[in-house]
Amino acid sequence: MDFSGKASIITGASQGIGEAIALDLAQHGAEVVLVDIQKQKLDEVAQKIKDDKGKAFAYEVDVSHMEKVAEAVQTMIQNHGAVHHLVNNAGITRDNLLMRMKEDDWDLVMAVNLKGVFNFSKALIRHMIGNRYGRIVNISSVVGLMGNPGQSNYSASKAGVVGFTKSLAREVASRGITVNAVAPGYIETSMTDNLPEAAKNQFLDIIPMRRFGMPKEVAQVVRFLLSDEAAYITGQVININGGMFM
Repeated sequence: MDFSGKASIITGASQGIGEAIALDLAQHGAEVVLVDIQKQKLDEVAQKIKDDKGKAFAYEVDVSHMEKVAEAVQTMIQNHGAVHHLVNNAGITRDNLLMRMKEDDWDLVMAVNLKGVFNFSKALIRHMIGNRYGRIVNISSVVGLMGNPGQSNYSASKAGVVGFTKSLAREVASRGITVNAVAPGYIETSMTDNLPEAAKNQFLDIIPMRRFGMPKEVAQVVRFLLSDEAAYITGQVININGGMFM
């Protein structure tokens, strides 16, 4: 797959799955537009790509603020011309049992994980419709499909991403735009590194492949969905979970 001449926006690109997606797309010729609120880490990812002879540009943007996202997207379009790909990956957790969960933790997870997808998609969709071309991939989660104790906010936000994906896919399919989601299972990232060993072992017990996934394995599926080879795939949720949920 050759993405030369294509501009790809990746939110939450400073680490983990977002970083892996950015590195993978850059290695295949894309001009990657990195978005995150962690500017120092974002600059480090951009430099890593540049050191590998790739093209990367870092933008510090809070995905939860619509006006800031709209302004940033207009700047990106001016700076990079046509934007071909959007990967909505930014996400956070604020885990707790529902009876102990604070309203602020519910609201913040929804604002980043779900509203952030809405904000970036809305800011870009007219541009993609005008070009009659676009690829949007939203990062959901296995827990958005099966649930998980202590993650009612995170699970609800990721389930919302699935519904959003299917609805937007129907709206823009006739305009040459595909909208899909991927739902990773347990992937080795800084977010999952913080889990206690007992919790990790519980996850291993329900994963038929008996191992955790790697960020690059998610990135490879995202790259396929962004490619012209996936032109007839839209409104789908691709599970990447080693059989954890079928």
